[in-house]
Amino acid sequence: MKHFKILFLLLAFGFGFQKSEAQPIRFKSSSVSLTEKKSDGNWTEWSDFVDANVLITLDAKKNLIVINSAEVQSFKIKAYGEIEDNDEVNIVPFECVDNRYSNCNIFIITKKKENNRMQIYINYNEVKFVYNIYNDN
Repeated sequence: MKHFKILFLLLAFGFGFQKSEAQPIRFKSSSVSLTEKKSDGNWTEWSDFVDANVLITLDAKKNLIVINSAEVQSFKIKAYGEIEDNDEVNIVPFECVDNRYSNCNIFIITKKKENNRMQIYINYNEVKFVYNIYNDN
């Protein structure tokens, strides 16, 4: 069952496979933005995107997502969510815990009607980050 999840994840991104083992998927980011939860429970406007040239690795075999920013962020994948795929978007969700033991949800989103623009969202209870990403081929 675990290999089926890995295979489905790879096919959802259109990568295919060379072997029966999954290889890590590498993305590069171009920019990042964030929003924070206000005391009234609403979210601030997303900040302007700032340059963020970092390597992001998804290793389904190790159940790990790593963002190699100035401070390396690692996320252990606790659960793979239901993939949503329609005419507008492809959303691959993950339930994770970071290297500081905080729970978060991560979504890799491909916006099909925006020339397959890809983003990775990291959502905590009080703050959300979004990275614009592209395949590192």
